[in-house]
Amino acid sequence: MASIKDVAAAAGVSVATVSRVLNDHPSVSPAARATVLAAVETLGYRPNAVARSLRTDQTRTLGLVISDVLNPYFTELARSVEEEARALGYSVIIGNADERPELQDHHVRTLLDRRIDGLLVSPTDGGSPLMLDAARAGTAMVFVDRWIPGMDVPVVRADGRTAIHDLVTHLHTLGHRRLAIIAGPAATTTGSERVAAFREALQEYGLPLPDAYIGQGDFQAASGRRVTEEFLDLPEPPEVVFAADNLMALGALDAIRARGLRVPDDIALAAFDDIAWFVHTDPPITAIAQPTPELGRAAVRALVDRIEGRPPQSVTLPARLVVRRSCGEAPSEPPHPHQPPHSSPQRSNT
Repeated sequence: MASIKDVAAAAGVSVATVSRVLNDHPSVSPAARATVLAAVETLGYRPNAVARSLRTDQTRTLGLVISDVLNPYFTELARSVEEEARALGYSVIIGNADERPELQDHHVRTLLDRRIDGLLVSPTDGGSPLMLDAARAGTAMVFVDRWIPGMDVPVVRADGRTAIHDLVTHLHTLGHRRLAIIAGPAATTTGSERVAAFREALQEYGLPLPDAYIGQGDFQAASGRRVTEEFLDLPEPPEVVFAADNLMALGALDAIRARGLRVPDDIALAAFDDIAWFVHTDPPITAIAQPTPELGRAAVRALVDRIEGRPPQSVTLPARLVVRRSCGEAPSEPPHPHQPPHSSPQRSNT
């Protein structure tokens, strides 16, 4: 394996010049840079990342802790994070919290021990002393999708409030009056925010949201099945079940079909977090789509700004309603493809 001395000898320059080229130092002339890079390519030289990190106090590595790798939303988010990080010269190490706060903190601790340059987190709950301590110690950190209130950390997220209002308007127009929600964990910002937005939208139309129509889920499919079964057992079941994420929606669909019922003939179904599969269900599911790839890219850029000494910014992007046929829409209405909106982000300095 070629060494940096081999590169210097082949290029006819000093080891210090090779080091400057590899670290993109502006003092190297274009001719010397081209000669060194040609020697690097010819010899197949690869810098020692560990040694470089000891010299520069940087590893060019980001940590990403996502809430549930089995959730297609977070899978897509992780992919966009990795792609953007790679484009900016960083690698990504991913930890899956599986919606468990203790596992989340295990991954955060492990990533910090590996001397990552910055941390992206979608918190599983509303508080983590470990992350609070890390932020206070100066760790470069950005929250993505979810956040921890009160922490001075940039947040990159989608605003689903308007899209939820649009969904309720759509359901009301279709004649639905008994609307229920499968909520995410109240300890998460997305869980509490979506219930609040749903309640506010119902109030605008004078529609009640009784406690029996609020089912507590955990953003996973099993809870969607359980809550939907409870809804169906009510003396007056809801006309619509709105699942606050895609996995709970799939669980709800399983429960409805297990009873021999049909969507939307017997009960309507809508979801937050659109996924490609929803186009292929029978009927295709009406859902709220988040601009997931854009969120991942914006989160990486915010974190790299923080790492490289630029002021980081919080970013809020709009979600949108995607109308299909699971709520009693006319069959002639063409289904919308699974495609996030391309809107300009709303930024605020953090």
